[in-house]
Amino acid sequence: VDLKECLQSAEFISSSNENFKILEDGSVYTTSAVSLSAEKKTFTILLKDIQEHVQKKIHVSLVEEEKKKTRHARDTVLKRTKRRWGPIPSVMIENSLGPFPLQIQQVQSDTAQNYTIYYSASGPGIDQDPKGLFYIERETGNIFATRAVDREQYPSFQIICFATTPDGYSPEVPLVHTIRIEDDNDNAPYFTQDLFEFSVPENSKPGVVVGKVTAEDRDEPYTLHTTLKYRIVSQNPPVTPAFSLHGDTGVIAVLLPQLDRELVSSYTLLVEVRDMAGQPFGLCTTGTAVIRIEDTNDNAPCFKQTQYETRVEENRVNVEILRVSVVDLDEPGSPGSGAVYEIIRGNDDRSFEITTDKNTNEGILCVVKGLDYESAKQRILVIAVNNEAPYMLAPHSQQLSQSTSSVTVHILDVDEGPVFKPCHLRLDVKECEEVGTSIGRYLAEDPETGNSEGICYRIPPGQCNWISIDEKSGEVRTIKVLDRDLGEMRQGQCNITVLAIDRNGKTGTGTIQVVIQPGNKNYPRITKTDYIMCRDRKPICLTAQDGDESPYSTPFVYRITDRSLASMWKITRHNDNSVYLSPKGDTPFGIYNIPVSVIDNGGKVGENLVKVNLCDCVTPTECDSGPRGYSNGNVTLGVWAILAMILGSLLLLLILITICGCCGSGVMHRHVTDDCANHNLIISNTEAPGEEVM
Repeated sequence: VDLKECLQSAEFISSSNENFKILEDGSVYTTSAVSLSAEKKTFTILLKDIQEHVQKKIHVSLVEEEKKKTRHARDTVLKRTKRRWGPIPSVMIENSLGPFPLQIQQVQSDTAQNYTIYYSASGPGIDQDPKGLFYIERETGNIFATRAVDREQYPSFQIICFATTPDGYSPEVPLVHTIRIEDDNDNAPYFTQDLFEFSVPENSKPGVVVGKVTAEDRDEPYTLHTTLKYRIVSQNPPVTPAFSLHGDTGVIAVLLPQLDRELVSSYTLLVEVRDMAGQPFGLCTTGTAVIRIEDTNDNAPCFKQTQYETRVEENRVNVEILRVSVVDLDEPGSPGSGAVYEIIRGNDDRSFEITTDKNTNEGILCVVKGLDYESAKQRILVIAVNNEAPYMLAPHSQQLSQSTSSVTVHILDVDEGPVFKPCHLRLDVKECEEVGTSIGRYLAEDPETGNSEGICYRIPPGQCNWISIDEKSGEVRTIKVLDRDLGEMRQGQCNITVLAIDRNGKTGTGTIQVVIQPGNKNYPRITKTDYIMCRDRKPICLTAQDGDESPYSTPFVYRITDRSLASMWKITRHNDNSVYLSPKGDTPFGIYNIPVSVIDNGGKVGENLVKVNLCDCVTPTECDSGPRGYSNGNVTLGVWAILAMILGSLLLLLILITICGCCGSGVMHRHVTDDCANHNLIISNTEAPGEEVM
């Protein structure tokens, strides 16, 4: 094949099929016997220019030559196989000591019996880097090495040997000869890291994997030269061996049943790796592995003191009064040593609070609510401590009880100002009470003496101006009518700060909450008082409203105050604030002004006048009430009522006249003559079916 035409600058030539070899001149040779089947055999020649990063392929197809003679299957095929002129691959020991030049092989051609043969060679180690490492004698075909070779740098060489006659004829095909460099154990194994660092929790069980150390060897793989063994040379501190090292894998595991960080926080292991499967004559290297023991909360905190005493002035708030400290053997700064304090007794009123100083791990006890010397001269607290992390019981150890400490707090007496009791007083005032009404007293007392002598009172300006307080007696009175329907009083309450001043000028403050209680100040009123009632006489629903709140509003009581109208109309209860008004019996049509009184739940009476037009109509729109009506028991008839009465009288008179006429004529039969039968009806007083007439 023409390699230069495909890629002239090819530096690497290879075949996809190991049964075929391609030389630099493009010659293709078989490297073993090839059997061709009926199908084509194909392979690919790969050309690479490494510097230019160019790659090209040549596809080669092989076909079987046509047979010139046909044989029967039973015929025996005799074929003479030509002996190859090249020897088996050569072997050279790595780092050979010579003497040099050192003969490593000889190549000879059978054609030397008939021709004068000259031998030559080319390839890596001869005319390519490393140049001059090998050479071949021209007349004998002996191959020599000129110096030692490092297998790790050059594991093998492939050279091409040529056999030619003096006139340049090549009776033999070029021979590809391999020179393999046999490995010498000249490289000691080495660890992949200068320092291996691992960690394992304390109290870990034996067998727990800590980590793995790894090493490599540059010698030939899968030989004794690269079969490595690991072992622990020494341990620091030199106490009972705490770890084991697997000889083949390099895995480090826990060996000691109990690792205690508080005793030994870290271990340093000197480890060795040796080739030749650990045999004494193998090469070795040592490395270092540091194993840090991680802390677990296996030590409970304990107070340095079981009793503390401190002092604080009464009424002081948000002030630090004491610091307590604990001893914890766990790792400082870890959750296993971080202290969490709590007050477990003596702080029912939550006057104290304890927190943790993250920098010092101390407990800071503070007063958050003022203490009263007069109530208690000292307080005794019990403080307990835990860790941030849950406690983990170490092997072969017993459960520890929680550490506690008592704190006695002495309260110091100071001269205080007057104190109102209670500090917040609620006074209820009925709505619309008269100005100057006394609603209560608000007194303060000296905490030291327990009395109110020499204390005066006043209300600072700028507050709701509802009440006043007597300077000496502390009596509280209203200074205006309190009405929930007016301005600032709509909320119904106001908080007023009161000052108490003793003889020394010290002051105390208290708060009066004035609450306006709803009163019965409004009369109940019927919302609608003008109605039309038609001939169906459907009851009217009367509804009243009262601006007051419970209990001065509903339920309402309705009454008709006029006796004569009460005999004609009746009231029926509907619900707490509504009733039905309906006529009794045959109350005549007309307009009625009915006085109705409504009484609320507080007994306040509201008078109302309900106007009802009792009209002879089907719908209220048909009626016009007009200016007339029924009032105070007298009925005034309208125009339509008078006309109805007149027409009714005339109709009644006509009926009477007709009846009288019929009775005077007696019983008679009047018949129509035949000649008039076609023109008149028969008049008869006999009740019977009539005859068929025209």
